[in-house]
Amino acid sequence: MSTPHAPADLTFSTVDVHATEGEALQRLHAYGDAWSRGFHEGSMSEKQREAWLEHSRADDVTLRAAYPTGPLVDTTQPVGTFSSWDGSMNVGAERMLGLHMITDVTVAPTHRRRGILSRLMREDLTAAAERGVPLAALTVSEGGIYGRFGFGVATRRRRVTVTARTGEFALRHLEDDGTLVLLDPAAAAVHTTAVFEQHLARTRGAVTRPSFYRRLAEGFDFESGEPDTKLRCVLHLDAAGQPDGYAYWKHAQEGGTSRVDVGMTQALTGVAHLRLWQFLTDVDLAHEVRATLPLEAPLDAAVTDPRAVRTEEVRDMLWLRVLDVPAALEARPWREDGAVVLDVADPLGLAGGRFRLTTAKGVASVTPTQDPADVHLGVETLGALYLGDRGVHTHAAAGRVTGPGVATFAAMADDAGPAPWCSTGF
Repeated sequence: MSTPHAPADLTFSTVDVHATEGEALQRLHAYGDAWSRGFHEGSMSEKQREAWLEHSRADDVTLRAAYPTGPLVDTTQPVGTFSSWDGSMNVGAERMLGLHMITDVTVAPTHRRRGILSRLMREDLTAAAERGVPLAALTVSEGGIYGRFGFGVATRRRRVTVTARTGEFALRHLEDDGTLVLLDPAAAAVHTTAVFEQHLARTRGAVTRPSFYRRLAEGFDFESGEPDTKLRCVLHLDAAGQPDGYAYWKHAQEGGTSRVDVGMTQALTGVAHLRLWQFLTDVDLAHEVRATLPLEAPLDAAVTDPRAVRTEEVRDMLWLRVLDVPAALEARPWREDGAVVLDVADPLGLAGGRFRLTTAKGVASVTPTQDPADVHLGVETLGALYLGDRGVHTHAAAGRVTGPGVATFAAMADDAGPAPWCSTGF
């Protein structure tokens, strides 16, 4: 992909997220309104803007924008937005690796196909690579855009509907010495945040949460700019009285169906997971429970009737982009000992090349080489394979991994740890 040049009627610049007065603050407010309108949410209210600025400044977010020039246009209003900051991700074996996190990517409908996204993406990823960040990630609204920039689907999630009707939901077995506590979100947040931090430390594919998640945990509704007065939180305590699971939920009505909608939820043990589900299906005046789960969860194996848990949708969650092949591959776990030469194609020229990958006792060594390649793949596919959500042979069958070393690479890379799970959208 060639370097995009700015059209004559566009200018590109960053916006100071820490601005507090004058023209710089006006530009900051205009940026927030631009990305908000890009997602059809309208201009921000004062409370929404206050919340956005609070978490954006806390995360030291970089704001990149494209501006129009010429007659009859407002040159202070961005026609392209692109926000990013640095966090980290659990890549397996309880190892955390630097992660460049991207959000609020918009282009105004008046300026489509002008190279705006390509310019913003290249500038941002190049800066991250130059800082030595080995991975970049985003969660997306549209699935057909980001593959060409080297992002691959690294984790998936599923939306389930669980029956809560009497006699239709039952668990095979549940022994729990713990207890449940109902709390208002504002009181629960300190405990649920601590549970998530433990989950992050032990879960492959989990990422650090942007600062706005604390506001969500406290019950703030960003869409309305007000506290969500219907939101409740149930906290599970283990036998020692320590929080080890939670679920945020509220009651909803649609047609003749009454249900429980589950928002953020996490459990550190199978017992906590099942006890929370027993609670959610016992809520009065609800016929079903809707939630988002990993592709496999203890609930599936615990119900007496497998049809009580109905998968409505499976779709992409975390999209991953490798920026530093040696650093990324040396950080993740490996299964079989072996050696292959990988030829990685990168359309942006950030991470491509030929690399000798050698694994021994679950640890990899990666060095650049000019030796003939055993395996050919694109950086998009490398991102998709990185956490092990899908296997090498699956991608090979799709024509995305080729070469005489595919079987060896699969034995080294696949089934090297638990299935990844990312519950954090951003």
